[in-house]
Amino acid sequence: MADPRTLIAVTARSNRQKSDKYVTDWLPSAVEYRCTYATDWVAVKTRWGLNVDPAELDTLHRIAAGCDNEPITVTLAR
Repeated sequence: MADPRTLIAVTARSNRQKSDKYVTDWLPSAVEYRCTYATDWVAVKTRWGLNVDPAELDTLHRIAAGCDNEPITVTLAR
């Protein structure tokens, strides 16, 4: 839990809307936050060595196409 991207405080309403949905099924309503959301998603998946399914990868590529090309820094979990 040392990486602040692991847990982000949100309103109860946002938490209910997202629930346990993947990036393929839910994105933040604030369009300007979607690049950060996708970056955080990738960082957490990478940190913990989690798989990414084809639909998820397609969605992340689609989001990333509209984002600045910024490197993502990740500290791998031990």
